[in-house]
Amino acid sequence: MAEKGPFCGINKPQDQANMTEAEKKHTPWLDCPDTVKAGEPFQVTIKVGEIPHPMEEGHHIQWIEVSFGQNFNARIDLTPVFTRPEVTVTLVKQSAHKTSTLRVVERCNLHGLWEATKEITVGE
Repeated sequence: MAEKGPFCGINKPQDQANMTEAEKKHTPWLDCPDTVKAGEPFQVTIKVGEIPHPMEEGHHIQWIEVSFGQNFNARIDLTPVFTRPEVTVTLVKQSAHKTSTLRVVERCNLHGLWEATKEITVGE
């Protein structure tokens, strides 16, 4: 059976504890609180890759998208050479649900879409 190509769907690490070099370069890393207060702003810092990802003309991260719960929150477009694939966004979550999933998807021009998620508790 042929191996799945990087542009066939959204890529995620198969085993977080034993990631391949490609997974280490492409998987978004999320730095944010585990619990937030409803209605209060909080910051999410996103860095693409445990190993720094190249930002060259021929190989770079094109964009990063952020969704929280059912809401699309932000898309950051990046340019090769002049940017780094690291951003901080400020989000606010209302208390409609006790937990919500933070979802980040980024696109590498050579290796497709990569996703990371984190469950965040929303308190009063």
